[in-house]
Amino acid sequence: MKPQVEIYDTTLRDGSQGEGINFSVADKLRIAERLDAFGVHYIEGGWPGSNPKDMEFFAQASRRKWKNAKIAAFSMTRRKGVAVEKDELMRQILDAKTPVVTIVGKTWLLHVTEVLRAKPDENLAMIGDTIRFLKDHGKTVFYDAEHSFDGFKDEPEYALATWQAAEKAGAECLVLCDTNGGCLPEEITRITALARGKLTTRLGIHTHNDCGVGVANALAGIEAGATQVQGTINGYGERTGNCNLISVIPLVHFKLKKTCVPANSLAKLKELSEFVDEIANVRHDPRQPWVGQTAFAHKGGMHAHAIDRLARSYEHIQPEAVGNYRRVLISDMSGRSNILMKAAELGFSLTPEMPEVKAITQRVKELENQGLEFEAAEGSLALLIGKTLKHRDPLFYVDAYHVSMRRDASESVCEATVKVRVGVRRAQTVAEGDGPVNALDGALRTALMKFYPQLKKVTLTDYKVRILDSDTGTAAKTRVLIESTDGKREWGTVGVSENIIEASLQALVDSMEYALLKK
Repeated sequence: MKPQVEIYDTTLRDGSQGEGINFSVADKLRIAERLDAFGVHYIEGGWPGSNPKDMEFFAQASRRKWKNAKIAAFSMTRRKGVAVEKDELMRQILDAKTPVVTIVGKTWLLHVTEVLRAKPDENLAMIGDTIRFLKDHGKTVFYDAEHSFDGFKDEPEYALATWQAAEKAGAECLVLCDTNGGCLPEEITRITALARGKLTTRLGIHTHNDCGVGVANALAGIEAGATQVQGTINGYGERTGNCNLISVIPLVHFKLKKTCVPANSLAKLKELSEFVDEIANVRHDPRQPWVGQTAFAHKGGMHAHAIDRLARSYEHIQPEAVGNYRRVLISDMSGRSNILMKAAELGFSLTPEMPEVKAITQRVKELENQGLEFEAAEGSLALLIGKTLKHRDPLFYVDAYHVSMRRDASESVCEATVKVRVGVRRAQTVAEGDGPVNALDGALRTALMKFYPQLKKVTLTDYKVRILDSDTGTAAKTRVLIESTDGKREWGTVGVSENIIEASLQALVDSMEYALLKK
């Protein structure tokens, strides 16, 4: 069944033009395979001839079978003063052997006269000649009308003439492009609707995010009659990026109630977003709509209380529908509902009537007031809840520690000594490290492994420091947040002190103790 809105992905071409984004051939193939499995309709692989990497991608792509997507190659209209059959660009795009070709051409008369330095009629001929040539070679041709909206606002009659030239030459889809990303949704709606009334060729929409309305503009185009959306995964692209398909796809499906990708793919949306970020070596945006870590995170006590009774009271959609999940945050704004829901998430069974719930809630607020933060320190929170419920002693004690630094020749050496106690047994260990915290971590871990050898699997994966009250100068409190893993699970722990070493030790002790506990 043909979708009502086709998804055209240009992550591998337009997206790769974003600052800091660089894909190898292997990267591009892996992303293309994932997009194909997800159900994207068109995957633009690059610009043939612009670089050897893109040509290699097309060579390898032509030897693969694609289940859902058609691979598209991108190029521009024939050059001024060059016959289309003699233009090197045309040979290169035919060599790519893709079933779909997307050609960009000029809409804005300002660009025609000042950038191309061509006559208006010659630009129309360049558009028509190129599309007819590629159609004669059996290609499906999409026409990207560059600067469609700026061009139309400046010279509407000429802009329409360029679109009609593409339609007459046989373009299967005419894509209206907000190339500068400077239009508002009202302008997109008005001009797209006008184009829909003047043309019979189906329309597409290609927007950029320079004003922060790239996704809104894409939706405006769809509402006005566009049936194809061009964009990139996670909004990669030049300047501030392209229309983000990770937002557009669920909006089309859930909000506009139109078919696009297969419905069963929506539950893999977060996975797709994170996969492309991983390949691009980009940190996933925790605040990205739909798929970000905070998209369904609830912090206020009133909110948590409401979603505990009725999730849709503060959620516009079920998180699982896009592969995400609900998170309840713990802070000084938390109420009992936050504690109850978070405790259940961590594996504890609490009821509102239990006196410990009030004690835990009050203790969390006290500690947050002192500077601790439990949002990313679930390990420390689990220990607090567990000790309050079971009224048990810690699994071990750090009786004493010492950290020093000395200089040997031209090298600085940090050394830490830690004394630990488990029941009546004691151990003391000395370790060196790249810094005081690294040395302290090594000494603590080595001492504890004499009693708990399973700690050998635990490693520190991240270490963050934040100064809480900088106006007190060097006497300021420091919050240390560390993340740890045992290869199967990950957890965060926190410590606060005027002494950064003491704060680090608090977080390290919690990390080791949490590692010894089962969920």
